[in-house]
Amino acid sequence: MIMGCALHGYAEDAISLFEQMKLEGIRPNHVAITAILTACSHAGMIDEGRRYFDRMTEEYGIRPGLEHYAAMADLYSRKGKLNDAYQLISTMTTPTGTIWSLLLSACRVHKNVDLAEKVASKIFEVDPENIGARVLLSNIYANEGRWKEVAKVRMTMRNMGIRKNPACSWIEVKNKIHTFIADDKSHPLHDEINNALCELQEKMELAGYVADTSEVLHDVDDEQKKYLLYGHSERRAIAFGIMSTPAGTTIRVIKNIRICVDCHTAIKLISKIVGREIVVRDNSRFHHFRDGECSCGEYW
Repeated sequence: MIMGCALHGYAEDAISLFEQMKLEGIRPNHVAITAILTACSHAGMIDEGRRYFDRMTEEYGIRPGLEHYAAMADLYSRKGKLNDAYQLISTMTTPTGTIWSLLLSACRVHKNVDLAEKVASKIFEVDPENIGARVLLSNIYANEGRWKEVAKVRMTMRNMGIRKNPACSWIEVKNKIHTFIADDKSHPLHDEINNALCELQEKMELAGYVADTSEVLHDVDDEQKKYLLYGHSERRAIAFGIMSTPAGTTIRVIKNIRICVDCHTAIKLISKIVGREIVVRDNSRFHHFRDGECSCGEYW
């Protein structure tokens, strides 16, 4: 229950449950600590997170494990305290590529290229074939318009036989799973989905939507960047869900990577325009979009 609240963004409820558990005489174990640290991370509650992290050894006799360090590193990283995250990870005996990757992802969000290069080198020391880290580093360079460095990273990936997994979204309608990839034309209702997206786009623009192309990591002009945004997999899945289900039905979509800033803004508007709740589970958390707002509070 605590972890469920954490992943859905209900940090206060998670903390309340944790404290209630203690009052009822149940001693927190390493799983409960992971859950409460995750709750603090997803809500940006840095003081509370530090307190629980310190208490786990002092009060509960639990030595921090990889999952606890990962939760704290994630908390620091989300809050932009990248140096604190770096120092924390550096205190670990054998930090893994995965935990360093949490910080690398934050370097992209906070546009810290120098630290990103330092962290990437740490990752490649312990996990030279880490696909996600190389993709992240390429994206960080692309954000800065450093296309020569982007080309070098991508060339290295090709030489190593590493391929980036495409962004995918899934939605279940009438007991059938429908898979969407950006700009994929294979779905039998491709044309209808495009028409639905165009209609939504017009209504969004009337409501004040302006495309944020900052995360389109391709060396193309602004119009092409906007076109690429409109074809993102979660938007296609949502459009299909809206046209395939009765009015008022909750739309539930799963995505294999982090939802981008522009899609997050767009889906908030779509939820208000169509009068539906839209739930998107990306690789970080659940987003509940309702009436133009999201449960994450712009923090994911």
